[in-house]
Amino acid sequence: MNSAKDNSKYKTIGEVAQILNLFNKKNGSLSTHTIRFWEKEFKQVKPKIFSGNRRYYDESVIDILKKIKYLLKVKGMTLNGVKKVLNSENSDIDELYNTSITQKKIIKSKILNIKKLLNKFKD
Repeated sequence: MNSAKDNSKYKTIGEVAQILNLFNKKNGSLSTHTIRFWEKEFKQVKPKIFSGNRRYYDESVIDILKKIKYLLKVKGMTLNGVKKVLNSENSDIDELYNTSITQKKIIKSKILNIKKLLNKFKD
């Protein structure tokens, strides 16, 4: 079997912190401790532990971490509120989260179009 590092479907905790854009605001370093904290708080976050006791995260766990970050940081929910959402069977978190991403893409596209129009008027 390939080692976890050779298999690109697994990411290290540092790579996941980059994907989630988790940085220490004071010194700009990656904030991996946030992910370890969320592991303790949310039973849904289960990294694979391979040789050397290193954590590796697959796409499904990274997706859960993205949702946790979204609910905590964007929606301003409490830890208990996020736990309730993640534990509920009929949660609409996927719809909320995906809608938010789609809205960001639409807004970004509109901003780019406005910039292009403004550049035409500059000339």
